Amino acid sequence: MTMARTNTVIVLLGPPGAGKGTQADRIKREIGLTHVSTGDMFRDEVARGTELGLKAKAYMDRGDLVPDEVTIGMLLGRLAQQQGGILLDGFPRTLEQAKALDRALEERGSAVDRVLAIAVPDDELLSRLSGRWLCRNCGAVYHEKNQPPKQAGKCDACGGELYQRDDDKREAAVRRLERQRPPDALIGHYRSQGKLVEVDGQRSVDAVGDDLIAALR
Repeated sequence: MTMARTNTVIVLLGPPGAGKGTQADRIKREIGLTHVSTGDMFRDEVARGTELGLKAKAYMDRGDLVPDEVTIGMLLGRLAQQQGGILLDGFPRTLEQAKALDRALEERGSAVDRVLAIAVPDDELLSRLSGRWLCRNCGAVYHEKNQPPKQAGKCDACGGELYQRDDDKREAAVRRLERQRPPDALIGHYRSQGKLVEVDGQRSVDAVGDDLIAALR
């Protein structure tokens, strides 16, 4: 049975470069779940001037992390507004956040239904994250592995010089993975609950998406 009923909660996990955004778009279209990114949610709540949005803004303006209880309050509010279920992207990021979310949902007679984890080895992730090059002249985007230019260092469209931004370089990609990779404790938490579905993210976008969709039907 497709998981799109009211109060369904699906969590999408994966490191940077795993393709979560692409897969979230497909799941949203085919399953009918609402894609909820915590970053987008914060911006929406702040823009609408809600009570929780104002609380979040106070932390964000100071450069502090928004506390879990505020984030979870927003998530529960969003869940209550939906006719179907939601697909969480960007939360939880830690075991402590997962446990806090479990408690909050339990109080409402709900729970996380399924957790989809896209697994990709570090060497492949680093290749994906650090392979992007931009044209200094027209801004065209290339990837040294997935979409290389016909001539190294030169833009196909205008002949301009290709360069790599500092945050796309390998050293930056390594730091990003260290900060944003789902921790083993978080994966283990959902595995112990029997809710975890791990999908090999090294395959084609369509093959990965097919497995994710199948896990929700």
